Amino acid sequence: MDKIEQISNEFIENNTNFMELISEIKIHFSDNAVIVPMRHHHDFPNPVVNADSTLLLMPAWNPSKTAGVKIVTISPENGQYNLPSIQGTYIYFDAIKGSIKAILEAKSLTAKRTAATSALASSFLSKKNATSLLMIGTGALSKNLIKAHAAVRPITKVYVWGRNLEKAKAICNALKHEKFSVTAIQRIEEKISEVDIISCATLSKEPLIFGKHLKPGQHIDLVGAYKKDMREADDEAIMKATVFIDTFQGGLKESGDIVIPLQNGTLKEEDIKADLFQLCNHQKDGRISDSEITLFKSVGHAIEDLAAANYFYNKFTHE
Repeated sequence: MDKIEQISNEFIENNTNFMELISEIKIHFSDNAVIVPMRHHHDFPNPVVNADSTLLLMPAWNPSKTAGVKIVTISPENGQYNLPSIQGTYIYFDAIKGSIKAILEAKSLTAKRTAATSALASSFLSKKNATSLLMIGTGALSKNLIKAHAAVRPITKVYVWGRNLEKAKAICNALKHEKFSVTAIQRIEEKISEVDIISCATLSKEPLIFGKHLKPGQHIDLVGAYKKDMREADDEAIMKATVFIDTFQGGLKESGDIVIPLQNGTLKEEDIKADLFQLCNHQKDGRISDSEITLFKSVGHAIEDLAAANYFYNKFTHE
């Protein structure tokens, strides 16, 4: 029986080159052979903390090559236990023999692939000369999103906002040796109208990005708000922007940032210009002018996990 490799969060954290990972994800989005069924999304009650938790099962396979499934739980109230809200495992298979090649800890894999996917979208959608970024949110994704965006654009200034200013300052301190400056801010309005890219990764149920603050040429990257009753941008922001999503499969159904505007008539399905499959296959254009406001909504997709698992497995085994 072949050895099952155990790939830890620590290995993933220490062996991520975002440009390489972005390229791997782009290759997978461009490969029409990869099959991804609709993921299982199950909310279940958690009366001890008076909030629902979520179980996600995310399979994908490239016939006769690789296959995998990510099993994830999302528990929004885990801060009180000093645990991340997202926890999980990725099982990586040989698609010919059906044997398990590796088990990867999914915490870092998910954070890295999510950030890399946002940066992949940004490579099509943000201005090529974008130099400033506002990061809204201070969770596990924030540092990764900042680094990933800086891998595809010449970012020199980063601003970080969180509900807890000390957490925002901690993010800044963790990134103090990067090639860009990082500053914590007390109010989103301080910088939102000045920056080129706005990245938002929160569990907010109320908008944090308002269309009235947006300026021509900005790119908005919405990563949080993974449920239908959550949203990070208001209707005016949706109306002002050219909207893109990671996939039509999940993007139209799972997040309030798209579902609510579709329901209230602010957005029509035909208004959504493209998903990442279409962008990566050059079937649709991304940004078409420096004055256009672009908005990318990510809900996550199993093809990103399979790409990341393939990338880290090859790094681990030096294949």
